[in-house]
Amino acid sequence: MTRTDVVELFRRLRELDPHPTTELEYRTPFELLAAVLLSAQSTDVGVNKATRKLFPVANTPAAMLDLGEEGLKRYISTIGLYNAKAKNLIATCRILVEQHGGEVPRTREALEALPGVGRKTANVVLNTAFGEPTMAVDTHIFRVSNRTGLARGKTPRAVEDKLVKVIPAEFLKDAHHWLILHGRYVCKARKPDCPRCPINDLCAWPYKTTD
Repeated sequence: MTRTDVVELFRRLRELDPHPTTELEYRTPFELLAAVLLSAQSTDVGVNKATRKLFPVANTPAAMLDLGEEGLKRYISTIGLYNAKAKNLIATCRILVEQHGGEVPRTREALEALPGVGRKTANVVLNTAFGEPTMAVDTHIFRVSNRTGLARGKTPRAVEDKLVKVIPAEFLKDAHHWLILHGRYVCKARKPDCPRCPINDLCAWPYKTTD
């Protein structure tokens, strides 16, 4: 994809959605971190249903620690892998309280040192909570980037590195959300909605659907 095409791609996505954001519900950096930790292999809809009950009771690291692992499980038991997620989230809360004054750190190194937080989660928090121009490559972004020819790569990290290089600075802060939403609702895994795709003519995928 040429630089002109890349600019046009993001110009169109921005025109359709000037202020994109995550579909996870949150009000603070900690709520976002907790929601992202809970969202692994789960839907945002499912996570939101759980956190709507959880956050009014415990929406700070200290409050969640007071709730305890077993108490936390009662709120998130509808989410997949909730046992492991409860363990990681409580361990993360302990580190936040003991090492970061109860605040979510703003560096990748500190975030990735938290239990259950990998590069993708760290990128989501840095981008969404703190406005950093990072690119968290999930399955949707990986698919859209490879299909369209925007940034092809065999691994999420390879795609991430290419995206950061090819996306113009003016779009980079919001590109993560545009690409996720495009992959979730238009460029879907099983049957992409190519006829109604706003970037169809820019896309290099040879197997476009017609209905």
